[in-house]
Amino acid sequence: MKIFKWFSISDLALGTWKMGGGFWQADYSNDQNDIKAIKRAIELGITAIDTAEMYGNGHAEELVGKAIKDFKRDDLFIITKVWPNHARYEDTIKSAIASSKRLGTYIDLYLLHWPSEVPICETIKAFEDLVDRGIIRFFGLSNFKWKEIEKAKECLRKYEIVAVENHYSLWDRSDEDTLNYANKNGLLYLSYTPIEKGRIASDKILVEMGKKYNKTPIQIAINWYIQIPSLVPIIKSSNVKHLEENIGALGWSLTKEDWNKISESYK
Repeated sequence: MKIFKWFSISDLALGTWKMGGGFWQADYSNDQNDIKAIKRAIELGITAIDTAEMYGNGHAEELVGKAIKDFKRDDLFIITKVWPNHARYEDTIKSAIASSKRLGTYIDLYLLHWPSEVPICETIKAFEDLVDRGIIRFFGLSNFKWKEIEKAKECLRKYEIVAVENHYSLWDRSDEDTLNYANKNGLLYLSYTPIEKGRIASDKILVEMGKKYNKTPIQIAINWYIQIPSLVPIIKSSNVKHLEENIGALGWSLTKEDWNKISESYK
C-alpha cells in the first residue's frame, strides 16, 4: 500500500484499456471475462482501477461499475479520465457526471487524459467544482511533464493536483524528470505500460535476476517499480493467470544492490 498526503492506494493499479472496446468504440463480446478479471484483481488486492471515458466509448467504465458492486466501495480507488476535447468547463462537468453514472459511484481520481488546446485553468476550475459537488474526490493530469504541472498549479484556488499518469518503464525512462518531481512533491505517479505489453519479460537482466529470486522477469520488473516511493504501475490483463503473476511481485523486495543493478542496466 502506498500512502500519500491525501489518500492510500494499492501498490498496483489495474488498467482497463481495451476492456469493453477501443478508441471511442464499444465491444461487448468479452464483457463477462473482463468483469471476472476486474473482480479477481480486487480479490488479489489490486484495489486501484484505472479507466477512461474514451475506453470503449465509456463501456470500460460500465464494466468497472458492474465488477465493483460486490465490494466495499471505501476499499476501492477508482481512476478515470476526461478526453482533451471535453476540457472546456461545461464539457468537463458533463463528462465527469456521465463517467460517474457509468461507474455507478463517485470518482476517486479524475485526470485530464492529455494536454488540450483549452486553457488549463478552465479545466482546473471544473475539477475544483466537481470536488465541491462530490462527483470526484481528487484530480490530476495525464501525459503532462513537470513544467506543465507547475503551470497548472497556478490555476488552483481550493484544492491540489495530487497525481500524474504518464508512460514510464525500464525500456523508456524519458519521463524521469517528472517522476522525480512527483517523488519530491509527494504526488502519486501512475505509470502506464510499465511492462511494455509483456515484451520486457525477455530481457536478459530480468531473466537472470528472476533465477536468483525464484521469480518471473515480470515480477522482478514490477518489484523494481514499486520500490520507487511515488510510483504505482498500472498493469492490464484479462487473464487471471497473468494477474496472479503480477501479484507475485508483492510481499518481498529486491535488495538495494540488485535494485541499483537493474537501474544502471536500463539507463
